[in-house]
Amino acid sequence: MSTEIGVPITAAVGTNRKGLALAVIAIAQLTVVLDVSIVNVALPSIQQDLGFSATGLEWIVNAYALAFGGLLLLGGRIADVYGKRRTLIAGLGLLVVASTAGGLAPDAGWLIGARVAQGVAGALIAPAALALIATTFAEGHERNRAMGVYAAMSGAGGALGNVLGGVLTTGLSWRWVLFVNIPIGIFAAVLAPRAFQRTATAGGRMDLAGALTVTAGVSSIVYGLMHASSDSWGSAGTYGPLTGGAVALLTFVLIEARQPSPLMPLRIWADRNRAGAYVVMLVVGAATIAVFYFLTLFMQIVLGYSALRTGFAFLAFAVGAGATAGISGRLVGRIGPRPLLGVGLLTLASGLFWLSFLDADARYLGDLAGPLVLAGCGVGLCFVPLTLAAVVRVDHDAAGISSALLNTCQQVGGGLGLAVFGTIAATAARHRLDTAVPGLGAQAHAGGGGPMPPELRRLISDALADGYGLAYLVAAVTLAVACVIGVIAIREVADEGAAVPIA
Repeated sequence: MSTEIGVPITAAVGTNRKGLALAVIAIAQLTVVLDVSIVNVALPSIQQDLGFSATGLEWIVNAYALAFGGLLLLGGRIADVYGKRRTLIAGLGLLVVASTAGGLAPDAGWLIGARVAQGVAGALIAPAALALIATTFAEGHERNRAMGVYAAMSGAGGALGNVLGGVLTTGLSWRWVLFVNIPIGIFAAVLAPRAFQRTATAGGRMDLAGALTVTAGVSSIVYGLMHASSDSWGSAGTYGPLTGGAVALLTFVLIEARQPSPLMPLRIWADRNRAGAYVVMLVVGAATIAVFYFLTLFMQIVLGYSALRTGFAFLAFAVGAGATAGISGRLVGRIGPRPLLGVGLLTLASGLFWLSFLDADARYLGDLAGPLVLAGCGVGLCFVPLTLAAVVRVDHDAAGISSALLNTCQQVGGGLGLAVFGTIAATAARHRLDTAVPGLGAQAHAGGGGPMPPELRRLISDALADGYGLAYLVAAVTLAVACVIGVIAIREVADEGAAVPIA
């Protein structure tokens, strides 16, 4: 391992610098999370302005998620090879350029391309930011506190993105949900050289073959699942991409086993705490995207909320996530990750189970605020133990790739969750409508828009609510299974420089 400095990072960085470092990491992580959620509330406005189809509209979310999730491992490797600070600044610069291009988009193709570029930028920012926590803050109380701030940004940032998206879309234009990244990205990039000294580098080569195969594999699988929601599971457009994606991922594993400088060293999975954290984060990512994406559509299409009202409705989630993330950061060193993770996953599952009872007559205070607070509290409790488990006992020269893999699981989980749960919701809604009125299912998939008799609109609203409810029920059951896996697998926590087993 080669280094760019001759002293440990934790010794070289003073208290003031660490405070600035934590602020930059929080801002950087906030930009990544905002880019996932801030467009959600603006989707109906974007669809109307640029002429997206209902299926194409999902690609505004998935284009970012797929580029981000597919390239995160490469971004983590770049951070280890070329330096985490340098990678963070490069990612922030690319984010500013991509956001400018997206805000100026004249058509659907341009916007999707800009979202892909934002995803590439996020794939550089996220692993570098999380790895900088591992290399800047000492294990134990100091790192746990930093992880609490990071988790608060990760958990509450999604809800804040919906609020900010609603404000910008209503007050200005949907284009400002992209333009807002420009001042934030520039500010963080200017502060980064002052906040961090040059970080350790690992040397080695880039595993481009691994990056190509894992990106192709994940993208193909999500595309196949999305196709199933608009066509059928038995069509070539569904099983072809699913099969091709599975082959690509198998090829990726074989490449990594033989690669001298692999994108994802398979030994990373040897630690049960880390492996458990990756699996659970995959499910948490899927469940979280279900909360934001489906509730955004439900509130605007079924309940008739404005973009602004929809955005503010998610504040309940942000409050829950922000409060419990801080508590989790303080408690994880005392009681270990298992109790927090178990309670967090069950709380999140309870929130989604509550949402499964939604209907077209739902009221915010009686039917939405409660499950949103529960879901937010669950996410806030989960993030700190999962993040600590992912970086426990990891060397500085592998911090980037370990952090990237955790983010990869979260983002790929989001893409897969949107595809799987979206397929469940669309299939259930279409089945109910086709049973009532043959051929009406296509209108449900399009969101029930356009002039129509009140009784027909009500039928579509009821069907959409049923579809979303079934998706939330499946997500809640999946979280319960993940809870069992997490409690069994994750048994240690970093504390004052050592891994402490939890009896």
